[in-house]
Amino acid sequence: MRVLLVYCHPCPESFIAAVRDRAIAALKRGGHDVRLLDLYAEGFDPVMSAEERRHYHTPGRNEAPVAAHLAHLRWAEALVFIYPTWWYGLPAMLKGWLDRVWVPHATFEMPKPGRPIARRMKHIRVVAAISTLGSPRWWWWLIGMPGRRTLLTGISVLCHWRCRRLWMALHRMDSTTDVERNRFLAAVERRLSRI
Repeated sequence: MRVLLVYCHPCPESFIAAVRDRAIAALKRGGHDVRLLDLYAEGFDPVMSAEERRHYHTPGRNEAPVAAHLAHLRWAEALVFIYPTWWYGLPAMLKGWLDRVWVPHATFEMPKPGRPIARRMKHIRVVAAISTLGSPRWWWWLIGMPGRRTLLTGISVLCHWRCRRLWMALHRMDSTTDVERNRFLAAVERRLSRI
């Protein structure tokens, strides 16, 4: 399977970088073709310009500023997002990537009267998200799980109608022990090796 791994963290020494490395190793061991899209390392600009917004609904023109990223999406059969949860949601860099890259006509069709949004990413059959959170699980659930909902519901409905979804999270990140972190890394490796 062709897997696009979208990684978002500014610090190369972060724990989430270790998660990324374990994920890549597990996927490659499973025989998958993996492309890493490291948003910070490539210097992705998450800010949508006024000109981009004006042409957001113009087929073709809305693709031009992000053509390389759309090519990655068109190549992929699976998406794996690895990122920290900050303020209950996606880091601004990742949210900006969604805003700028997932454009109408390329990744979905706008709703029409009496018809919902239409899928354009039908070749993507797996959407996975792996994150770390400072909050306990119960508090994050109470808040509404915004990052998870954005990726596993909002993105997966634009993909294959039987798209498989996977969520993994390490809660209370700031107070976990080395044993708990290693256990989480091992769980990531096990789950991704079964994709």
